[in-house]
Amino acid sequence: MDRNIRTVDDVLALLDGLFAPEADRWTGRGGEWWDGFYADRSRPVPFFVAKPDENLASCVERGVIGGGRALELGCGPGRNALYLAERGFEVDAVDLSPAAVDWARERAREAGADGVRFHCGDAFALAGTELTGPYDLVFDSGCFHHLPPHRRISYLALLDDVLAPGGLFGLTCFAAGAGGMGSELTRYTDASCAAMPRSGTCSTPVPVPS
Repeated sequence: MDRNIRTVDDVLALLDGLFAPEADRWTGRGGEWWDGFYADRSRPVPFFVAKPDENLASCVERGVIGGGRALELGCGPGRNALYLAERGFEVDAVDLSPAAVDWARERAREAGADGVRFHCGDAFALAGTELTGPYDLVFDSGCFHHLPPHRRISYLALLDDVLAPGGLFGLTCFAAGAGGMGSELTRYTDASCAAMPRSGTCSTPVPVPS
């Protein structure tokens, strides 16, 4: 482990390295675990179904969210990214898992979807290169709650970098009784959640002040 600490990113990387490899769900080395998770496409997992997040669909259909550029964090097999692309958004979607991104691209080909680009890798590392803002919407359904508390700093920095002034940020995270998938409400105390001021489960994307 490199213990030469010069920047905040060095500190965050050092903290990442304190976790056992099999516990990592958020850096590039976590992609293999997620590939195993996505290997069986028949599993009864809600976000394996080719339907968008209900909160996202409700906001689009009620006109809360208009068109523009959108970024989906932790896109999995692409259900939300494809929904947005079908409704005229220009979409970038990113996931750590090659298996998930392959599945999403298959769905895009089958649907004949245009206006969506799937990226495989660490969103923090890809910001500013492949994921180039500004985005009118950043949406996350199920990614945030897999981050350890120290990586919430990186998450906020990512939003600051890519979200357009006055853009919308939608977040659905944590779930009671999630069966060990990493999204259990009991994994974090109220104090640790306070480190992420815009955390929680949002049914309506919130505007970020310009």
